[in-house]
Amino acid sequence: FPSQASNPGQFESDGDVLWQRGHVPETIVCHARVGINTDAPDEALVVCGNAKVMGRVMHPSDSRAKQNIQEVDTNEQLRRITQMRVVEYDYKPEFASVMGIKNT
Repeated sequence: FPSQASNPGQFESDGDVLWQRGHVPETIVCHARVGINTDAPDEALVVCGNAKVMGRVMHPSDSRAKQNIQEVDTNEQLRRITQMRVVEYDYKPEFASVMGIKNT
């Protein structure tokens, strides 16, 4: 997390501006990856631990974000599924240890 605020709208870390006020009122923008309980985030936001949400979480696969939902030809979809590549894998040890995965 930034160690100092150089002015009310920006935070600096080693001279690079990472946090600033957004264009929309009451918003803050981070121009880097954010880690909570981790110092090695590999995505825009990584939370290692529980997160409490006091509202809704929307995801692109959420039906509330879709319209014109229609049934499809099951036989055609099963034919397409048989063309999929199905694999097994092990997590890389360095990823598993950062993510707290015991059974890789």
